[in-house]
Amino acid sequence: MKYAIDREEMVDKILRGYGSVGNDTPINAAYPLYSDDLGQRAYDPEKARFHYEKSGHDGSPIVLKVSEAAFPGAVDASQLFQQSAKRAGIPLQVERVPSDGYWSEVWNKEPFCASYWSGRPVQDQMFSTAYKSDADWNDTRFFRDDFDALLAQAKAELDLAKRKELYRQMSVILRDEGGVIVPMFNDFIDAVSTSLGGWVGDPGGGSMFDGALVKTWLL
Repeated sequence: MKYAIDREEMVDKILRGYGSVGNDTPINAAYPLYSDDLGQRAYDPEKARFHYEKSGHDGSPIVLKVSEAAFPGAVDASQLFQQSAKRAGIPLQVERVPSDGYWSEVWNKEPFCASYWSGRPVQDQMFSTAYKSDADWNDTRFFRDDFDALLAQAKAELDLAKRKELYRQMSVILRDEGGVIVPMFNDFIDAVSTSLGGWVGDPGGGSMFDGALVKTWLL
């Protein structure tokens, strides 16, 4: 499924170019200890077809449940995924469900659904919140003892270069072994007046990661 999604098309059509392609890990260049040498996974329908046929799947539709509650454009993004998967011979069925109750009845309960994650200040918080084996919000049911061990090791590592390498190893494990498909990261677009003081852009979210009202002033 990770080879069956056209990330570039999603960035162009869903984000209107205001974003970047994902690499099946929640960590991107916004994080301070990001490693840019993982190798970008690209859309490859032939490789996707090979692995799908090798899996022995019975050919029944793979149901992806989605709602606009997941993120703006989620339904359209899922339909693009359906078309790119079709070119790989993978029968993806998009099931649009009500937005009301999506986060309580679909997310973290259904086996395959769309979701949106906001960024976290550091890698440790992102990994601990969603991918540690006992995390409450482990929505991909990712259970890896070696990943948990690397996370604990990184917490105690004071050498930034060594910690960066540990986080890199964790991203590789997630990309290659995890259940999460991260097709894209959206940019946050802010319009700022020249009469506003104290403004500092934050890659983690719009309006200074929602801190503009308490951190800025009129000149």
